[in-house]
Amino acid sequence: MSQKNDTPALIVSLLVTLALIGGGLWWFANRFGAGQSEAPRSASIVPNANSDPNNSLSLKDRLSLGEKLLVVEGASTEQENGVVAIAAQNWSGAIASLQAALQNDRNDPEALIYLNNAKIGAQTAYTIAVSVPATESTNPALEVLRGVAQAQSQVNQAGGINGTPLKVLIVNDDNDPNTSKDVATALVQDASVLGVIGHFGSDATLAAGAIYQKGGLVMISPTSTSVQISSLGNAVYRTVPSDRFTASALSRYMLNTLQKQNAAIYYNSESSYSKSLKEEFTTALTSDGGAIVAEYDLASPAFRAAESVAQATQQGTQVLVLAANTATLTPALEVMAANQQRLQILGGDSLYNPKVLQAGESAVGMVVAVPWILLSNPNAPFAQASRQLWGGDVNWRTAMAYDAAMTLVEGLKSGGDRQTLLQTIAQPGFTFKGATGTVKFLPSGDRNQPMQLVVIQAGGRSGYGYDFVPAP
Repeated sequence: MSQKNDTPALIVSLLVTLALIGGGLWWFANRFGAGQSEAPRSASIVPNANSDPNNSLSLKDRLSLGEKLLVVEGASTEQENGVVAIAAQNWSGAIASLQAALQNDRNDPEALIYLNNAKIGAQTAYTIAVSVPATESTNPALEVLRGVAQAQSQVNQAGGINGTPLKVLIVNDDNDPNTSKDVATALVQDASVLGVIGHFGSDATLAAGAIYQKGGLVMISPTSTSVQISSLGNAVYRTVPSDRFTASALSRYMLNTLQKQNAAIYYNSESSYSKSLKEEFTTALTSDGGAIVAEYDLASPAFRAAESVAQATQQGTQVLVLAANTATLTPALEVMAANQQRLQILGGDSLYNPKVLQAGESAVGMVVAVPWILLSNPNAPFAQASRQLWGGDVNWRTAMAYDAAMTLVEGLKSGGDRQTLLQTIAQPGFTFKGATGTVKFLPSGDRNQPMQLVVIQAGGRSGYGYDFVPAP
C-alpha cells in the first residue's frame, strides 16, 4: 500500500527533474552559442584521417576569423564579448568591444586581428592564414601574431590590396607535426585561403610543407630554419634565414673574434631544427679549421648539465654552443648555470627568449645569432611604427612575421588567386622593402640575408635586468 501511494510522487519528481535538466541544457546552449550558426569557414573545414587521437582540440576549434578566442589566457570580458558578436555577425558590436579591449591592452595582436576582420565584416576580402602554437608556446605565438597584425592594419588603413581588404585566419597548431598536417590539409581544401604564414618550428613546417606544395598553396615560415625545408618545393618560402647562415655567423665569430678553436655542442636529437643547426655548425667550424670535441644530447634521459660541462672542460673545450630548441630550453639553462661564465657560450635563435634573460648572471656574455634586432636600426620605419602600435620594442619573430605577411601582400597585388600568387613570388626578380631590409628569395625559397649577433648584457630595456644588444 505504501508503494502505491509513493508512485505518483516519484513520477512527479522525475518529470520535474527532467524539466530542470532540459531547461539547463537550453540555457547552456544559448549562453555559449551552441545554438548559433557557426562561421562559414569553420563549418567548411574537415580534419583528415591522420588526426592525433591524443589531441583534445578538434580542428574546427583551432581556426578562427574572430568567432572564438585561441589565446584564452588573460582574455578580457571585452575580448569575449567581441568574439561572441563576431560569431553572431554583429559587426558594430564586435568593433566596439574589441576597440575597448585594445584600449585596456594595446599589446594584444589577436584582438587587433579580429578587430580588423570585424571592420571588413561581410565585404569581399583576400584571406590569408597564420598558424601558431597558441597554447603550446603562447609568447612566441603572440610575437608572430604581432607582425601579422601590424601588416594587416597597415594594408587595410591604406585602402587594402588594390582596393580589397585583407582578412586573417588564425590557426592554433600547437607546433605539433601531426596537427600541422591536418591544418595544412584543411587550408588547402579551403579555396578562400590564398596563402599561409607558418609554421613555427621546423618539424611542424616540414610535416605541413609537402601538403602545401602538392596543393599549390604558398606557405611562408617566419621562424623555421632547418636546411631540410629548402628542398620542399616552389610553394614553400621563409623570411628567416636558414641554419646555414646561423652556423656560418657563429663559426666566424668563434674563430675570428674570440680566437677559439675547440667547441662542445649541445642539441636535441628529437628536433629537426636542433639537429640541422648542429650539423651546419659542425660543418662550418671544421671547414674553417676548428674542432668539435664533444656533443651532448639535451633530450637524453641520462643528460646531466654539470657533468657535461666538467667533462667538456677536461677535453679542452673553449666554447659551449647551445643548439637547443624551445622544448630543451630548460636543460640549456642548466648548462649555463653549471658553466658559471667560465667558458664562452654561443647560441642559436631559439635562445632569444625572455627566460634566458631571467637566468641572470649566468647568461651575461652569451652571444646569440638572430635574423634581426631592433637596436641595430631603431629609427627604421618598421621599428618606429611597431613601437607606436604596440607601445614597446618588438623582436625578430615579429619582424620576420611582418615580412612574411607583406610577401603575400606584394604577391597578391598581381592577382587575387593562388596560382598568380605562387607565380609572382617564384619570379627571380621578386623583391620589396620589408621590416628588415630588402626581401628576396633564393631559388630554394630561402631568405637571402645574413644573421646578426647579439650579446646579453646588464640593462633595463627588457624589465629583467638584462638585455640582448648588438654584439660589438
